[in-house]
Amino acid sequence: MSNIKVGNVLELFISVSGKSKRENQLSLSLDSNGVLGDKFYGKNIERSVLITSKHSYDLATKNAIEMQHSDLGENILIDYNPYQLPTNSKFKIGDAILEISHHCTLCKSLVKVDRRLPKLLKDDRGIFAKVIQDGEIKKGDDIYII
Repeated sequence: MSNIKVGNVLELFISVSGKSKRENQLSLSLDSNGVLGDKFYGKNIERSVLITSKHSYDLATKNAIEMQHSDLGENILIDYNPYQLPTNSKFKIGDAILEISHHCTLCKSLVKVDRRLPKLLKDDRGIFAKVIQDGEIKKGDDIYII
């Protein structure tokens, strides 16, 4: 099985109980229940990790919507646009292997950022992935499709 490098990790985030803003991290530890330390850890295996592309933020900027990284709820922000990849596609990032479980659907909570955002990003918000192989992901890690 060959690995094809497609990009890099730009930013990493976790959601912390009691805080509305996600916390930026230098690394994430993942296991079959998701991102350790994240408030959603172990709640839904199919939605363990949210990966978003810089493409989504660029699209918002082109439409005069100001956002900060993490506003889309991502755990991992990457410089590769994975939205065209089919469900079950696999990524190797750091030591971890992730599998796309499904693409994000229209999310009304994005209205809090800007009322136009849910419609604008309906197919470009991100992908949910489940952890296939435990590991650590660091900011700057290469991303491979396997």
